[in-house]
Amino acid sequence: MTSIEQTPRTTRPGDILALVTATDPWSPAAVAAIAIASRWEANLTGCFIDPALRTLAGGKADSEPTVLGLLLEPRIESGDEHAAFSAFARLSGLRNADWIVARTSIASALRRLGARHDLAVIERDMVHPSGLLDIVGEAILSCRVPCLVLPPQWQREIRFERVVIGCNGSIEAIRAIHAALPFLKAAKQVTLVDGDLGDGDDTHPRFDPFVYLLRHGITPRPSYVRASSAMAGEILLQEVGNIDAGLLVMGAYGHSRMRERVFGGATRRVLEEATIPVLMQH
Repeated sequence: MTSIEQTPRTTRPGDILALVTATDPWSPAAVAAIAIASRWEANLTGCFIDPALRTLAGGKADSEPTVLGLLLEPRIESGDEHAAFSAFARLSGLRNADWIVARTSIASALRRLGARHDLAVIERDMVHPSGLLDIVGEAILSCRVPCLVLPPQWQREIRFERVVIGCNGSIEAIRAIHAALPFLKAAKQVTLVDGDLGDGDDTHPRFDPFVYLLRHGITPRPSYVRASSAMAGEILLQEVGNIDAGLLVMGAYGHSRMRERVFGGATRRVLEEATIPVLMQH
């Protein structure tokens, strides 16, 4: 099988973003993003968001952060951090590494920076668990970039030899699979958990994930399930444990109801409980 280093350059992300939470030592998002960027010869941007701004929920992303950001004292060490980040990246053979200190919320920064990046690496525990869905979850749903979400205190090497894909036929799942192609091409084993039950609507072209992956040179092991959204998350996490997977790929589903974001059951379950990196896209 093809290793990450051997993946054709045209299939690799060219620009990777890391939302960094600590600089001494470097937080998991920085370490993981540098490892991925160096293997794929990608450009890298490290973005630090002040802890005081990380508590702002998505609904406040476009108003209060600007005012609060102006009130915060500038990070005097930011120039040194830029040099340190570039030096850290060069140790992995990465030449192009930029450093940004954002003075806004997580959701706002991710929307803005996501417009020019192919992948964002995020630490799930960059906020308190009570704010996971309102802050990190909202950021994932409101941006247009695929997000690699690291579990709390992630310290392992980024090696995605075994991958589980969750597909329910939704646009979010299709986007996630498409975004994950570089990882899937490098994997030794791919398990496709296909839960597409169909909705009886034949007006839209049907997406067959198995055929799509075959056309990209990926032969997944199919697993067909029928489960509710609430159970789908549990099934995916069980499959991850069954094959000792290193990556889970799935769409991030949510919709607005009475001005509050309501997450699909599978998205909520995985975002809260996954113990491995999860590639999500809305």
